[in-house]
Amino acid sequence: MEIYKKPPEFKELAEKWWTPERLKKIMGDKHYTITPLNAPLLLRTLGLLNSDATMSPDNLKKFIQINHMFNLLEAHFEDLLKRHKVVRILDAGCGKSYLTFLLAWYFKEKCKHPAEIIGVDTNTKIIKSNIEKAEKLGFQDVLQFEAASMLTYKWNKETRPHAVIALHACDTATDMAMAFAIKEKADFIAVAPCCQAELARKWKEIDKNHPLTPIYQTPQVRREVAAHFTDVLRICLTRSKGYEVTATEFVPSTHTPKNRLITCVRRGNYLDSATQEYTSLKEYIGNNSITLEDLLENNME
Repeated sequence: MEIYKKPPEFKELAEKWWTPERLKKIMGDKHYTITPLNAPLLLRTLGLLNSDATMSPDNLKKFIQINHMFNLLEAHFEDLLKRHKVVRILDAGCGKSYLTFLLAWYFKEKCKHPAEIIGVDTNTKIIKSNIEKAEKLGFQDVLQFEAASMLTYKWNKETRPHAVIALHACDTATDMAMAFAIKEKADFIAVAPCCQAELARKWKEIDKNHPLTPIYQTPQVRREVAAHFTDVLRICLTRSKGYEVTATEFVPSTHTPKNRLITCVRRGNYLDSATQEYTSLKEYIGNNSITLEDLLENNME
């Protein structure tokens, strides 16, 4: 792509195109960390800006989404920046890594603070593409990618990861990321669960005399309700391991049903009441465990 051969020209093109009027049209009165003016090469590399520096309606949605997500998390990253000389972050199930690249830009270009960010995914093609993008942007000193499963991934850095994020890691992949983060005692965890189907599969086998049988026997309702219960069980388990947990909506439900963001801040104290809540809730819905519980039992001392 020509942009990589002549980045100064593209930057100038973006500066000419994105007038204050055009910026206001896409941003309104909102404050976005990343814009077509302060990071045109990054947005172009991620495919969010066209070759003429314009932005299509579909890419505008993604642009708004990643900025909104970052705004929700920025205070936590600022806290890590203040506490650690080198901030270490793992993106589990990184996919195309929109947020991962934004974080690399944030620490390297905006904050000029040392960071080591690793994106992990089982898709080798996506990992290869991400590595190429990082090289073209000159982010190799901040950003790395590895093809691996979170079930077998080993953290080989000098210190533990300070933050673990997992955005739209499907089904039990979210549990794997959370179990890894809890085991490593990460300061901060952020997950946006996706396709929580584990409980729904187990509920199909529940005794028909159970009080929740009407839910279990209605496939669409079973899947939706099971997803909510899965996340509540995850919250209880994470709280029991010493984390303060918050669940918020990060994208309006009119855009996508996959809109729950769970953030966890490590406080260091185990919470017996949360363990009791988890046990009671699990028993009430049929005594089925979730993968996060199984992984924590195997990995935690």
